[in-house]
Amino acid sequence: MKIALAQLNYCIGDFSSNIDKIISVLNDEKERGTDLVVFAEMSVCGYLPNDFLNYNQFVIKCQESIEQIAQHAVGIACIVGAPEVNPILEGKDLYNSAFFFEEGAVKQVVRKSLLPTYDIFDEYRYFESAVDFKCIEFKGYKIAVTICEDLWNLGNNPLYKSCPMDELIKEEPDFMINIAASPFDYKHEEQRLMILSQNSRKYQLPLLYVNQVGANTDLIFDGGSLVFDKAGDIVAELAYFKEDVQVFNIEQLRSSIVLGEKSIQKERVGQVYEALVLGIRDYFHKSGFRTATLGLSGGIDSAVVCALAVEALGAENVFPVLLPSKYSSDHSIKDAIDLANNLGCQYTTIPITKITESFEESLADEFAGLPQNLAEENIQARTRGVLLMAFSNKFGHILLNTSNKSECAVGYGTLYGDMCGAISVIGDCYKTQVYKLADYINREREIIPKNTITKAPSAELRPDQKDSDSLPEYDLLDEILLEYIEMQKSADEIIEAGFDSPVVHRVTNLVNKAEFKRFQTAPILRISPKSFGIGRRMPIVAKYKF
Repeated sequence: MKIALAQLNYCIGDFSSNIDKIISVLNDEKERGTDLVVFAEMSVCGYLPNDFLNYNQFVIKCQESIEQIAQHAVGIACIVGAPEVNPILEGKDLYNSAFFFEEGAVKQVVRKSLLPTYDIFDEYRYFESAVDFKCIEFKGYKIAVTICEDLWNLGNNPLYKSCPMDELIKEEPDFMINIAASPFDYKHEEQRLMILSQNSRKYQLPLLYVNQVGANTDLIFDGGSLVFDKAGDIVAELAYFKEDVQVFNIEQLRSSIVLGEKSIQKERVGQVYEALVLGIRDYFHKSGFRTATLGLSGGIDSAVVCALAVEALGAENVFPVLLPSKYSSDHSIKDAIDLANNLGCQYTTIPITKITESFEESLADEFAGLPQNLAEENIQARTRGVLLMAFSNKFGHILLNTSNKSECAVGYGTLYGDMCGAISVIGDCYKTQVYKLADYINREREIIPKNTITKAPSAELRPDQKDSDSLPEYDLLDEILLEYIEMQKSADEIIEAGFDSPVVHRVTNLVNKAEFKRFQTAPILRISPKSFGIGRRMPIVAKYKF
């Protein structure tokens, strides 16, 4: 039996496009003589539609799409993920289901049992958990079909009290299929490989795993669908960060014969680079946007964001704006111009000195006798924000936010100023990671000027300002932030690990106090195991200190 894994890029709520993709693959595979095509979790509507699932019309569209796909499942079978209406009044109104189509009809439905409600996931908000488990029988084989999280309840501290495969294995299946919508982060690939391999070894069955690819707002799906033999060894691997369809012979798989070439994954920084490019591209294309703008300062953050945007959208669609003040150094302006020229972008320069002086003159009476401080610095940042938003409004460019995770964490940014933007490109990348991205971007030729990478970071909002005037050096800061945010350790635990107590308390206090800023920031492309936003939910008003 020939089985195709179809790793496709779906758009939430774009039923026409999603169904066309599915039907196109079905028709192609039918001509190739494939018996079964497997699509990803929630492939009909995209993952996760969130509160669209509360609208009856959205659910009806999902049902109509299922009926449409069924008409094309003639001479070929397929498994497709979609929401399913719960026929029982008690419980949630929907299931997260896998539909098995054969000979023009839905022959069986498999429902997801383990519903994640941690980090970015909130599936129990919408779905009821399955309690009945039955294998799919097709062409003389018994297939144990599960949905994403249903295979993740392994390890020393399982989240759930049951494992669907423990029930399905009682029917003596021949192999397993898992359909998933598993988002990317730079550690997730290792976890995914380990969990899936453990399942194959535990149940002594081959496993075919299909993941979706593409980005939906802040979530990026990397694809990387996999095939394992019953010993838990990888025998095939689909592409990362792009669509891919590959066909496998189940008889060969059960004999542990290698079925195809394994892709060679890039180093972690390369994965992050590809993820961010995909995140930008899909944010624009799926939203119907074409052109982008951003403030180009000559610093490392805006340089990296500009380079990523050019890779994602093309230089002809990226319009950086230089907004120098009286504190902007000549070398910063030159660095910004050199970057734009290296990338082939059409840039504009608008000095802001006269504008900010006008603000200061308007406030002169109220500020009389008071020393200059953060207020004047933020006027500069907000002036830039106003001008960039004017470009966005006038020309239809989407403003890219260029703040990094280190800044977001400690509140080193100006609300309605440099925190403006429709999408935060590197808001989940610590400053030290941004430097690694810059080196990666320059791996073949100098795109980001060397001086941008080597000079001391500065907001350039006052004379001779450096980031280190206000913050610990980024190497140290990022280590503490990683422990506090990703590892979720308390200040005391971080100090016990050897970090300086005053520095730790200062940093953690800054993180806690900046929650109100993060609450108002743009959606952040997620590339870490713990990003700001829906994956880290903290109260703004609170006195608990950890």
